[in-house]
Amino acid sequence: MKHQYYYSLMSKKLCIAIFLLCVIFPLSSYSQKKKESVKVDKWLISSAIDYNLPAFSKEKNLKGKTFSNTDILKSVRFPSTIFKYKGEGKGESANYSLSKYEGQFKSSSDRSIQFLTSYLVIDQFSKVNAKVKTEMPFQLFLDGNIIKTVEKPSRKKPKDISLTLEPGKHQLILKVLSEKKGLSLDCSFEVSDIDKKSFTFFPTLNPERYMDMDLLVNGVRLYDIDISPKGNYVLLFYLKTYPKTGKVERWTELRNVSDNRMIQRFCKNEKRFGWKPDTDELSYEVNIAKVHKLMLLNVSDLKLKEIYQSDKKFSAYRWSPKGDFIILTTSEKFSSRKDGIKFFDGLEDRWPWWRNRSFLRYIDVNTGTMYPLTVGHLTTSLQDISPDGKRILFTQSKPHYTERPFTEQFLFEMDLSSYSIDTVWKKDFGASSVSYSPDGENLLILGGPATFGKIGMNVDKDQVPNDFDIQAYVYNLKEKKARSLTLEFNPKILNAKWSKTDGNIYFLTEDRTYNYVYKYNSAIRNFSKLDVGQDIVKRVSFSDTGSNFAFIGESISSPAIGGIYDLDTETFTILSEPEKEDFDDVRFGLTEDWNFVNERGDKIEGRVYYPPNFDKNKKYPVIVYYYGGTSPTTRTFRGRYPKNLFAANGYIVYVLQPSGATGYGQKFSAMHVNNWGKTNALDIIEGTKKFLAEHSFADSTKVGCMGASYGGFMTMYLVTQTNIFSAAISHAGISAISSYWGEGYWGYLYSTVASANSFPWNNPGLYVKQSPLFSADKVNTPLLLLHGGADTNVPFGESIQFYTALKLLNKPVEMIEIKGQDHHIIDYKKRILWQKAILSWFDKNLKNQDKWWDNLFPEKNL
Repeated sequence: MKHQYYYSLMSKKLCIAIFLLCVIFPLSSYSQKKKESVKVDKWLISSAIDYNLPAFSKEKNLKGKTFSNTDILKSVRFPSTIFKYKGEGKGESANYSLSKYEGQFKSSSDRSIQFLTSYLVIDQFSKVNAKVKTEMPFQLFLDGNIIKTVEKPSRKKPKDISLTLEPGKHQLILKVLSEKKGLSLDCSFEVSDIDKKSFTFFPTLNPERYMDMDLLVNGVRLYDIDISPKGNYVLLFYLKTYPKTGKVERWTELRNVSDNRMIQRFCKNEKRFGWKPDTDELSYEVNIAKVHKLMLLNVSDLKLKEIYQSDKKFSAYRWSPKGDFIILTTSEKFSSRKDGIKFFDGLEDRWPWWRNRSFLRYIDVNTGTMYPLTVGHLTTSLQDISPDGKRILFTQSKPHYTERPFTEQFLFEMDLSSYSIDTVWKKDFGASSVSYSPDGENLLILGGPATFGKIGMNVDKDQVPNDFDIQAYVYNLKEKKARSLTLEFNPKILNAKWSKTDGNIYFLTEDRTYNYVYKYNSAIRNFSKLDVGQDIVKRVSFSDTGSNFAFIGESISSPAIGGIYDLDTETFTILSEPEKEDFDDVRFGLTEDWNFVNERGDKIEGRVYYPPNFDKNKKYPVIVYYYGGTSPTTRTFRGRYPKNLFAANGYIVYVLQPSGATGYGQKFSAMHVNNWGKTNALDIIEGTKKFLAEHSFADSTKVGCMGASYGGFMTMYLVTQTNIFSAAISHAGISAISSYWGEGYWGYLYSTVASANSFPWNNPGLYVKQSPLFSADKVNTPLLLLHGGADTNVPFGESIQFYTALKLLNKPVEMIEIKGQDHHIIDYKKRILWQKAILSWFDKNLKNQDKWWDNLFPEKNL
């Protein structure tokens, strides 16, 4: 069997045209408009792959049929890289060549299969009809999916094949049986002769593509990383999503840092990995016949032993610094009444999980004996174990409704020899993270600006700080005093590690639209950025005694990689690029920063995504994207609202960071408090107008806007304030601040920051005037409302009531419920349809292309 492939440019005589696609016009227009036949005249063709019929092929099977050539056609698969074309002489094989087709395909064998491919590019939704003529059985594939199997073709009568094409680039593959006598093929399709300038279609041999739905949701992802205590080994966590079904496969790789050699691969049965301190031993949980075991693997010799087992589940565990014991976190479920009646015991009791409790257990590693450390009626959360292994820190919290933030946190320190407890603090504004210093005398605290009162606040006198803007503090246990480390440091703190190797503190931060790693030099008290070559550091794991850390990073136009940063040399090496091959042929458009100074004198940062084939002499529709709440829209590669995908579909995407965002300093983030869209909207409107004025290629008559959650609220609010947008999308938006405050699972808690000390009874102006529902009569922009039907963060009713108002007012509005989905659309198939709804809505309103939308949501005439 031959496995060498070569490329062939097909002559216009024999356009095996696997079709197609070029026919970018709907079938409904064929009967009304003049049609012309179009052939695909460029193809890549593989050399013939010879085959033999299997043994007993002439005998009838249980269905009374013998094995045929068609059965071979159906069973032989082609590798995904068979048509990886890099140009003449630049393919994966040095023997790639180009030649012209001169009549028929010749085979050296009586039986062989050949693959032909071409790519088609279109910029709008279409249904087309391909015509294929050949005397041999064939299969037609579109984007890897089989469209048609023709077992009995006719050379005289072409086979009609209907195709539905969404905007983008498509690969056509024809798998065909051929014989020694030769193979003759002809493929064409009909194009309606109307408005040819209104769309783009062309066949090509170049596999270069743009960001698309397949690249967005399918393939391999690197999602977590964990380095060993000595920095010698690293765990890499992967998942792979399979097309069509959305099924996910997960695995973990154990690699040697020095040579990137894989030592072992763990599959789905192993989970909750953890490194034993100061060793190269790796622990993990396995569940066998409802027995939960903790195993310990010696990486150097791969010897495995069991250190603990129980019939009860545990949710987390942590090794002691000396590796002699483990603190286990176990959960206990509360038994509910079976009569369907629930008496609510406080606001938090609305949460289905609220009555479940977690407690701490002590496991002696040498004996496997387990001792309970905490019990009672409040959940216990382990924060840290002291460096000498003699004490632990844990927190409890309980409702405290008399003042903001309506919860009270207790931080306790327990002496493990006596189980005696000291209360470190009892405070309203608690910490999100607490850990010991290397010497055990201080605590590293992460919390909001109000955690320790004014010492952490850096705002103007008339401002209330934004307590989502996480700061870092050092707290002296003996003196019971705290000092701020980040008072003059603008980035928001995401994570922190106090190194016992060099005594410095390392921070993962949200720095404007970037996520960077910073080193805080404890001796001279200054910050320095560590360059890992990525826009966004998503995960970071520091070795305990080594001089390196592992990270996962990605950039605005490149997917996630895993790497190691050497703190001594200040250089990094890449360990894993799981998506490199998938994106070898993907072309992204230019991205650039575009900022402006608003009327208040504040600098508002933004950036622009251009289409890959951008031409400054053309006019492009524009999508304005914002979160508008307290978090900036960072330079993540994908995300739920993939700007690269929008740009690939022919849009200029303008992303801006309105006032109130974290990562820009406390004074900027404090603008979020008690504002609810007021200054956000001014920034978005002013920025959009200035952007359009400065960019002649941006079509000011075709501008859309979109946001989600607080950004969905911003969309609703914006369309009550301005008519500059031609279309708008709100996902999971808030239409009435008061109903969200009272109904959302976290509504009243989020409002302790966003609406600090403001309530419907003491500040009705905020709750009414800033709520889009009360200005619904001012909406004139076509608005699409998207919402998960099971959203517990922002209840579905927020979209329903705005939809109701706009419908009664006869305003242009549509609404889509994604049933069974919460605040994020997680279900594979529903997410794809949700993304298509977004794109088709903008195509309909910003490109005057309504066929895709109408195909997804045909009119019912109910």
